[in-house]
Amino acid sequence: MDYTISEELFQALAGEIETLKKERKAIILAHYYQRPEVQDIADFVGDSLQLSQQAAKTDAEVIVFCGVHFMAESAAILSPDKIVILPELNAGCPMADMVDAEGLRAYKKKVPGVQVVCYVNSSAEVKAESDICCTSSNAVKVVQSLQGEDILFIPDENLGRYAAKILDRPLQFWPGYCKTHDRLSKEDISKAREAHPLAKVIVHPECREDICQEADYIGSTAGLITYAQNSENKEFIVGTESGILHRLHQVCPDKEFYLASERLVCPNMKSTTLVKVRDALIALSPRVTVKEEIRVRAKEALDRMLAL
Repeated sequence: MDYTISEELFQALAGEIETLKKERKAIILAHYYQRPEVQDIADFVGDSLQLSQQAAKTDAEVIVFCGVHFMAESAAILSPDKIVILPELNAGCPMADMVDAEGLRAYKKKVPGVQVVCYVNSSAEVKAESDICCTSSNAVKVVQSLQGEDILFIPDENLGRYAAKILDRPLQFWPGYCKTHDRLSKEDISKAREAHPLAKVIVHPECREDICQEADYIGSTAGLITYAQNSENKEFIVGTESGILHRLHQVCPDKEFYLASERLVCPNMKSTTLVKVRDALIALSPRVTVKEEIRVRAKEALDRMLAL
């Protein structure tokens, strides 16, 4: 599927967005999985939590988050004084939806004293019920920091298993997963290796365990980009959402990148368009807010992670 737009349309919309951005004192954030043209008009492109942290440090009054709902919530948690806008309100995350606060509270009643490690790909309400948050880049470090046997990892079972394997430590796993990364199969990797025998296989830890076993390197989106930049290798088979290829080609123009499967496309991440970004800046909506009592508790879980 082609998500690109014509250069003429891009220039026209980018000009409108730049003018509106100045008028609104806004900052535009885009996740690595967004459409190329959306990444190109953003002030910051990166991983979800890193973007929220960058935005919190600016004097912008409005944050336009080109990502999915939980990411905009994270921005609202860290920047309660700013207006947070999600250009496509229906851009959700199926993995984040696999755990809810009510279900988590029930689990905690069933296993008293359990410590909950919450991947940032989750709702603010779920973060508020958790002990500590983690990202895909620091999950191992976060789990390592906890004492005791009863540790529940939510919502991504694959990332939890990756951390448990590295630490050789038993964890309890919530049955959640990323539908996009789950589409990648060992057959896809085998076919890609046959076609590109000199390429290194780099994958995200949201991939299944059998996929991670096939990889030369496993890392967060930012980690994959850094690895490709620092590697002497010239070819890479990429096992994560297709949007990352845009950034990889920008920072490594002399290297070749092959998507491990054409199915590695997240429809939620691709639902944000430049037209929606422009319209969101005009209307200052759709807005994403977090109730104060939930925000405070969710921020505590994030702060415990950041303290590490």
